[in-house]
Amino acid sequence: MLSVIICTYNRDKYIYNVLKSLADNDFSVKEYEIVLVNNNSTDNTESECNRFHVKFPNVNFRYFIEKDQGLSHARNRGIKESIGNVLVYVDDDALVNEAYLQTYDCFFKQNPSISAAGGAIIPKYETQAPTWMSHYTKNLITGYLYKGDKIVEFTQGKYPGGGNAAYRKEVFDQIGYFNVDLGRKGNSLVGAEEKDIFDKMTKLGMRFFYLPNAILYHIIPESKLTRDYFTRLTYSIGRSEYLRTNAISKSKYFKRLISEGIKWTASIILYIRYLIALQPQKGFKLLAFRWNVTKGLLGK
Repeated sequence: MLSVIICTYNRDKYIYNVLKSLADNDFSVKEYEIVLVNNNSTDNTESECNRFHVKFPNVNFRYFIEKDQGLSHARNRGIKESIGNVLVYVDDDALVNEAYLQTYDCFFKQNPSISAAGGAIIPKYETQAPTWMSHYTKNLITGYLYKGDKIVEFTQGKYPGGGNAAYRKEVFDQIGYFNVDLGRKGNSLVGAEEKDIFDKMTKLGMRFFYLPNAILYHIIPESKLTRDYFTRLTYSIGRSEYLRTNAISKSKYFKRLISEGIKWTASIILYIRYLIALQPQKGFKLLAFRWNVTKGLLGK
C-alpha cells in the first residue's frame, strides 16, 4: 500500500488542486492513502482540505496538524502516521500525472530490493520563465529534474527531488528520520534534509532509481522569480550545507569547502561561455548564485 504524504504550510492556493490530481489518478482508492500534515498554516489550508474531503469521500484522506514548526518535523510526522509500506512525498504546490501512483506502486512491487525512487519534476510557470534562467538556475529555482524517458539509477551523488520521492518505510527504521535541524521552517529556506537522508542511504548501500512516468508539475509563481527570493534561496543552500556537513564532521565540512572552490572554477568557465554566446544575464546570475552559496557555506 502507498501512503502519499503532503506536508504543507500556507499553500491554500494550491493544496486542493494537488489533492485532486492524486484523486484523479487511474489507481484504486483501496491501494493508497493521503496523509496531509498541516505545519501550523495560518491561511485557509484547513478549509481547502475539508473541501477536498467532501468532494472525494471515497479517498482515504487523513489530516494532521504538526505543532513543531519545520518541514522535517512535518515529514517525520507523516512517517509516524502512515500505514503504507511505501511512502510517497508530494510537494504541496504541484500537480501529478494520472499514472503517478500506479508508476510507484508497480516499481516497488517489481523491485523488492530497491529502497527508494523519484520521478520527473517539470516547472509550470504562472507567468513565464525569465531571460536570466539557464539550465543551472532552472534546477535551483524550480527543482527541475528530467533524466530522459527510461528508468535509470541515481548514481554519483545524484538523488531524487524531495518533492517527488518515494521510500520504503523500512528505510527510516534503518537510518532514522529527517534531521529537524535541516529543512525549511516557516519562511526560512534552509534545506538539505533530503540530501542528508540519501547520503545515509548511500553509505548503507541502498539504491534509488529515476522513474520517468511519475511526473510532478511544480507550480512556480512570480514571487519565486524575484531577485530577493533568488538571493535568499541561494544563500540558504550554502547555509544548509554548512549545517549539514558540520553536523557530520569538520573533515566533511572541509571537503565541502574544497568542492566549492572547484564549483567556482566551473561557474567562471560557464560565465565566459554565456558572455561569448551573448547571454550575459545568464552568466551574471550563475556568479551571483555561486557568491551567495559561498557566503552561506562560510557562515557569513
